[in-house]
Amino acid sequence: MARRIARWLGIAALVISYPLLAHYTNQSAHNGSLGALVSIAPVVLLALVLAWNSPRRSVMLGVPTLLCIALWTGWSMLEHHFGLVYWLQDVGMLLILFMTFGRTLIAGRQPLCTRFAETVHGPLTPQHEIYARQVTVAWTLFFAAMALTSTLLFFLTPLASWSIFANFMTLPLVASMFIAEYRVRRWVLPDIQNAHILDAVRAFRNTPARPR
Repeated sequence: MARRIARWLGIAALVISYPLLAHYTNQSAHNGSLGALVSIAPVVLLALVLAWNSPRRSVMLGVPTLLCIALWTGWSMLEHHFGLVYWLQDVGMLLILFMTFGRTLIAGRQPLCTRFAETVHGPLTPQHEIYARQVTVAWTLFFAAMALTSTLLFFLTPLASWSIFANFMTLPLVASMFIAEYRVRRWVLPDIQNAHILDAVRAFRNTPARPR
């Protein structure tokens, strides 16, 4: 139990501290070295985790090693353009979420939010299925709008302004979307048993995004 609490406290500390540190490096051109280090840290860490968990660990560990060599070679350029790395990470994640929801809207596939709803509520009524598809469309448009906003702010405003949006507004906006959808669902589908709002978060986390 203590180990589990410590793990979640560590995750919470990372979620809070990384955006603060990233925003600090984006506020000044004199933070080139620190900015470069902070911006590439998630990429290197992810490469190490994937390599370590790979069945061919000894071979795959060469990938992060080559990545570090490449970063060292281009370190000077990275110091001057580390903001681009931050933006690529931010917009890349938003586009992955956009495609995760959007591809399930293709004809013949089950909308992702329909799968979430079935996980929480079981078999759905026709009205609930229509609503779940509309929610999938809403989330698809939401992440597309977020990616577009991030891109426009990055290229048209100072880096520090974009950083406020990317580091401090993304998660609150996603949380606001969850809350808004929950309230709309209670109004549109008053007859269904409304699960707790966190059930939607658990369904998103636990349901594989494989279209069917």
